[in-house]
Amino acid sequence: MLPYGRQSIDQSDVDAVVAALHSDWLTTGPRVTQFEADLEAVAGAPCVAVSNGTTALHTAYAAAGVGAGDQVITTPMTFVATASTAAMLGATVVFADVTDDTANLDPAAVEAAVTASTRAIAAVDYAGHPADYDELRKIADGAEAVLVADAAHAIGSTYHGRPVGSLADLTTFSFFPTKNLTTGEGGAVAATDPELLTRARTFRTVGLVRDPARLRHPDEGGWHQEVHEFGLNYRLPDLLCALGSSQLRRLAEFKARRSYLSARYDDLLADVPGLRLPVQRAGVEPMRHLYPVRIQDGRRREVYDRMRSAGIGVQVNYIPAYWHPAFEDLGYRRGMCPVAEAFYAEELSLPLFVELSDADQERVVEALHQILGS
Repeated sequence: MLPYGRQSIDQSDVDAVVAALHSDWLTTGPRVTQFEADLEAVAGAPCVAVSNGTTALHTAYAAAGVGAGDQVITTPMTFVATASTAAMLGATVVFADVTDDTANLDPAAVEAAVTASTRAIAAVDYAGHPADYDELRKIADGAEAVLVADAAHAIGSTYHGRPVGSLADLTTFSFFPTKNLTTGEGGAVAATDPELLTRARTFRTVGLVRDPARLRHPDEGGWHQEVHEFGLNYRLPDLLCALGSSQLRRLAEFKARRSYLSARYDDLLADVPGLRLPVQRAGVEPMRHLYPVRIQDGRRREVYDRMRSAGIGVQVNYIPAYWHPAFEDLGYRRGMCPVAEAFYAEELSLPLFVELSDADQERVVEALHQILGS
């Protein structure tokens, strides 16, 4: 089965991990610090490494002070964790609809959803295409809300010349194997505000405070540490950070290949009937995590089944988040975000990864031509 996404590991990555195994540190050592510095150089803001993309979201919301009585406005066109981690902190999740062209959060829908209880607005850079951060920033500032970017798909992307990671107050990344770079499991939180960064770092380290300037009882002894607010152990170990730093050195290569393959899909699929291709807005330079097409005329299920039967691992990204039974049981109902639901009904992600060969890509294209041309 040709997968829709997979990691790219070379000998330099293997050597980095082996060197970490032979070091004195397997976790919470110098490679964590190095990886966070390497991430900052790409993200444009200081970063805290965490154990995966879901814990990155949980950490970001906790750093923002999200809790009971707060509202978090977000998109339904995302993996459920963008919403569920806010709900787990006691917040009410408000789903705003998306734009038809990018499937990113629609600023007009967000503005209509803002109330006095809005604590955070969480955008998602769907498929690697950054959301409309200039408009979302205006809305967040007007609401005195924290702007959060779920950039699980988008490390390496830029928005009007600015790197994803520098656009929101808090930005989360995922380094799952199918993403733009991998640490196996892993993630990170970037913060443009030093106080938010400190809160994120403390939360991911069980809430432990060791800085003498912050201790309530600083004279207890050199061993002393305190928990002022509860946190969780969301640390990313040295071993995986070593892989992450090695992968970051290859990020430009990864972006070039993904851009080449995306442009090639654009050309090869331009004349396929009943197919809508992804768009790229002016001023945006995406690092495509997904290549999402839209299968029209109600044929998405047929195309999915026939492509999978042919050994081509297409995928659907995503079921609208509020369709999950956990949200249904809270009273959320289908029909809330019609643009997102229409997008979901047609969306199909084609294979896209660094080591996808031209020949395998042509196989994908030929299969689509045969199915949709018939």
